[in-house]
Amino acid sequence: MPPFNTTDFIWMNGEMVPWQDAQVHVTAHGLHYGTGVFEGMRSYETPDGPAIFRLDAHMRRLHASARGYEMPIPYSVEALSEAALEVVRRNGLENSYLRPIAFFDTRSFAVWPRECPVSVAIIAVRIGAYITGGPEKGVRITLSSVRRIDASTLPPYVKAAGHYTNSVRAVQEAQRRGFDDAVLLNSRGDAAEGSGANLFVVRDGTLITNDVDASIVVGITRDSVLRIARDLGVPVQVRPISVGDLEVADELFFAGTAVEITPITELDGRVLGDGTPGAITRRLQQTFMNAVHGRLPQYREWLAYARSDDSSSARLPASGVAVGSV
Repeated sequence: MPPFNTTDFIWMNGEMVPWQDAQVHVTAHGLHYGTGVFEGMRSYETPDGPAIFRLDAHMRRLHASARGYEMPIPYSVEALSEAALEVVRRNGLENSYLRPIAFFDTRSFAVWPRECPVSVAIIAVRIGAYITGGPEKGVRITLSSVRRIDASTLPPYVKAAGHYTNSVRAVQEAQRRGFDDAVLLNSRGDAAEGSGANLFVVRDGTLITNDVDASIVVGITRDSVLRIARDLGVPVQVRPISVGDLEVADELFFAGTAVEITPITELDGRVLGDGTPGAITRRLQQTFMNAVHGRLPQYREWLAYARSDDSSSARLPASGVAVGSV
């Protein structure tokens, strides 16, 4: 992700604090052992003001990830959702990237963090494309020699900070070799996902993606793409993706919060099609962008509006959080 510009406030442990005061001690357990969980979210400009895309689903997944590491988050999904909206409001943001994070804080160097309190923060920054030009022109990728973490060692579906050293190794290798990103294979030798996004294949008009048993993070953008595809009448298959599937694909693309929908135009030197984003990818991409910007009423339930001076915007449903599931 490209460098970001700092904003004025970060929500941290129940308080809105100035950016420069949101500090963590060097002895924090999460720094030493990677014992943190996080989310990536986006807010978008809409006709009714800024709105966070699938806020409820993200905060529920944060809690689910924390349970995977026996981490008691001291704030409810509802409280975190409202805090995220307040971060957008207080910083005067429209299109932004948000990073909620929970981690075991300072108290012990023991591997078992039972003595460590849990700290929680929500950061929001103005940010552009994850890969410059990627969503418009497509990206060049390689199959990584780094294998995706396996459920026999770590739960791949959990968005834990320490897990992403796996992705760091893969994208470092890819960019040293002149590519934009990588696809990691799982322990069975099938394609798992990108360094920070889920993978989709288009073959003979059918959209194909894999599932949790492929050692992936089950993405919220992935879920959104599957619904949009079905709404558009695009046939969908959820099954393992072999390396052979990639080699004969008509179209490939990544989907995730940071990358949104980013076409893949080249795999290890093989150009897909005519080297431009494919028709189905473009159709899904256009619908997705219209949805996140509030231009399609059938997807309005995915948006939690931050504007506080307009009751018609329905910032949150009666339950206190935006509707949606992972």
